[in-house]
Amino acid sequence: MNKEGQSTLSIEKSLIPLPPAERSALLQNPGFGRAFSDHMVTIRYTEGRGWHDGKVEARANLPLDPSTMVLHYAQEIFEGLKAYRLPQGGAALFRPDANARRFRNSAVRLAMAPLPDELFLESVHALVSEDRDWIPEAEGSALYLRPFMVATEAALGVKPASEYLYCVIASPVGSYFKGGAAGVTLWVSENYIRAAPGGTGEAKCGGNYAASLAAQAEAIRQGCDQVVFLDAVERKYVEELGGMNVFFVFEDGSIQTPPLGGTILPGITRDSLIVLARDLGITVREEPYSIDQWRADAASGRLTEAFACGTAAVVTPIGKVKGSSFEATIGDGGAGPVTTKLKAALLDIQNGRAEDRHGWLQRVF
Repeated sequence: MNKEGQSTLSIEKSLIPLPPAERSALLQNPGFGRAFSDHMVTIRYTEGRGWHDGKVEARANLPLDPSTMVLHYAQEIFEGLKAYRLPQGGAALFRPDANARRFRNSAVRLAMAPLPDELFLESVHALVSEDRDWIPEAEGSALYLRPFMVATEAALGVKPASEYLYCVIASPVGSYFKGGAAGVTLWVSENYIRAAPGGTGEAKCGGNYAASLAAQAEAIRQGCDQVVFLDAVERKYVEELGGMNVFFVFEDGSIQTPPLGGTILPGITRDSLIVLARDLGITVREEPYSIDQWRADAASGRLTEAFACGTAAVVTPIGKVKGSSFEATIGDGGAGPVTTKLKAALLDIQNGRAEDRHGWLQRVF
């Protein structure tokens, strides 16, 4: 936005938007990340000139030279956030300022040009406003936004690029995991790690996810839904899932989650749940938790619930955890009362059904 609060992005409306009837049918059951809205945001960066040519335009393919640096050296970062319909009308974004900060931090770690927070916020607001008819209305659905940035300089020298393209695309989504209150099953990876100290674990970059895919495929072969990674140094402490943070609930009502330390993505849903839990009087610890302790606590009953969380998955109960030589069920294998309470508290704020005491919602229209 400029000083007068007006958008600095030009608007070029799509000449071939999806017909309303087709869009309405698609929004009834959008799945996750398969359908996309009519428009996207693009903003370019050139060294010496800064950010320029920002626009909301028709969604289209990106023309890239074969030597474009992102294709060779993986300078790429992204974010994920959602816009929700509000019961009183209109729509709001949930904590986009936190996404803007994390996007900027990811850019610094990948030696990319940091996007100013205000430009990030303007871009997501503008796209939601333009494609407001793409926000689904069904319970549990939302318009998922994917801001991302890639190095676009055409060169083969190994160095930080001098040109970047920032984009935002939007996708109407339903539930990430099917099955409601049924818990997912996790596979403990013994062969792979997600991140190491000094690496890119706390940045939201594509390389972290690419590195997790072999482990995720291994989990699927073992009949599990997701992989859970251990630390790279001692190979004993639980860190996070392939794309989600993890929490543990104990019989005394307290909850625990692995501490941030450079190898774990600082999840915005993770942070929100910590705040909400403390609002509810729940004791929260950010402390290391070993896989051996997980097994022992599940067997003794001290561990009563566990859940994963993230923008896409929201709050998902963990029913079982498996390894090459063990299998453990957490509680009754489903969503326990603490998991259910925290999920409801989060969703009620996101969907405008509860008081937003922390100022997390940013209304778009």
